[in-house]
Amino acid sequence: MTETATTVAGKVRGEAIPTGVAFRGIPFAEPPIGSRRFLPPGPCLPWDGVRDCTTFGPICPQIQHAEEDGGIFAALGIEPTDEDCLFLNVWTPAVDQGRRPTMVWIHGGSLTSGSGSSWLYNGAAFARDGVVMVSLNYRLHALGFLYLDEMFDGAQGTGNLGILDQIAALEWVRDNIAEFGGDPDNVTIFGGSAGAMSIGTLMGTPAASGLFRRAILESGAAQNNISPAAAGRVARRLLELAEVVPGDWDALRSVPVGRLVQLSAQVGLIEAAGLLGDEATPQFGFQPVIDGMILSARAVDLAAAGSAAGVELIIGTNAEEWRLFRWGLPAAMQELMPEPDVASLFATAGRSADDVLKVYAAARPRQSMPELLCAVETDHMFTIPAVRLAEAQLRHTPAVWTYRFSWRTPVLGGKLGACHTLELPFVFDEVDESDVFVGSEPPHALAIAMHGSWVRFASTGDPNGAGLPLWPVYEIGTRQVMDFNTITTVVTDPNREERLLWSGA
Repeated sequence: MTETATTVAGKVRGEAIPTGVAFRGIPFAEPPIGSRRFLPPGPCLPWDGVRDCTTFGPICPQIQHAEEDGGIFAALGIEPTDEDCLFLNVWTPAVDQGRRPTMVWIHGGSLTSGSGSSWLYNGAAFARDGVVMVSLNYRLHALGFLYLDEMFDGAQGTGNLGILDQIAALEWVRDNIAEFGGDPDNVTIFGGSAGAMSIGTLMGTPAASGLFRRAILESGAAQNNISPAAAGRVARRLLELAEVVPGDWDALRSVPVGRLVQLSAQVGLIEAAGLLGDEATPQFGFQPVIDGMILSARAVDLAAAGSAAGVELIIGTNAEEWRLFRWGLPAAMQELMPEPDVASLFATAGRSADDVLKVYAAARPRQSMPELLCAVETDHMFTIPAVRLAEAQLRHTPAVWTYRFSWRTPVLGGKLGACHTLELPFVFDEVDESDVFVGSEPPHALAIAMHGSWVRFASTGDPNGAGLPLWPVYEIGTRQVMDFNTITTVVTDPNREERLLWSGA
């Protein structure tokens, strides 16, 4: 089996693995370093000879959690970082002209952390099942989303550089994936959390049009965009702390990257609520900006108007998303996660906090108040935005499927439940490598069911088959949702009473 492939920039050498060939650390854009910091991604620089691509490239500089920090995320480990981070990875069954379905994974991490090279995103199972899988890095926090367009001459698209990096990677796939055995005309993008929110933004971004045929959004939708006014407040505060005068490119580009990471955490999380006002959910300071160039409005509204017409869609959430943030983060981060202000969330809908909590409690009679508040925030951040994007996309394609992942992990005494990111080991069919998330006896049949559905959707546009119950397309009249659990079933309008509470909210 050949382990060498040819890209438009030069030849690359991968590594033979049991399910095919893995290429790691392929550059897809010019390094965004030095004078290119805060510029859109440029074309990948060519090289001579055969580039060794058997090890992952560095990831975007970020705060990483060591084991002693506590929290479930410490299990992700520590990866090398560098501003020169625009690399992608390819797992393929064979380097040939097979034109296989291609899936491109966009990682999560609140747009401030994460990578495409995490052990959790191993593409070997997709290659085993006849899919070419690509994962990628993109710029994060201030490096990827610091809105400078109104303050620096020549700044363009700075509030969406991370999105432009993702588009550059998709353009690389379009131009190169056939040489790796993939089909550039059959590309499915899929992502979790901030990766799914990125996909929602891509669905509203004209520059991404035509680069993907299908999309799978796991625990994220298309409402995570902020205005130039809010983004500008975040940027001015960061510049103030960095002691950089607006317009001084040299000073900004000379700020050490470690300092930028620290300031991004302070401004983007600790101070974000005061800078953003009430316009952003979640209140993270670094989100794609409605800048009038890359993005002209909220992505969910653009989708409703047909910006992604014809794109086939799977979208879903986990049943108890917010439990991860309430009980799975390092203690210092948990303290930064405010409990939801139920009264303000439902003020526009004319519902009192007491009335809302009574409805949630009726469905969860043995749950504590912190657990009920987690259920409210799960719907606020994830479930309701997913429903709204599904309904928006239904106007322009009937091929929309929705799911809920409700299997509850036994780790940490069971208090995480069916939390945020828990579906990932099942999607990647990596449960045996993920005991820190799923325990020592994970349900392998659930991994087979979920992973198989994703593969079939990417291959044919239909996730049905392999002994699963019939998964009907989503319709507003019936709202049928596939519930992934040890026994996977189709549920009609799950949590209807809670969903109706959010009408007008």
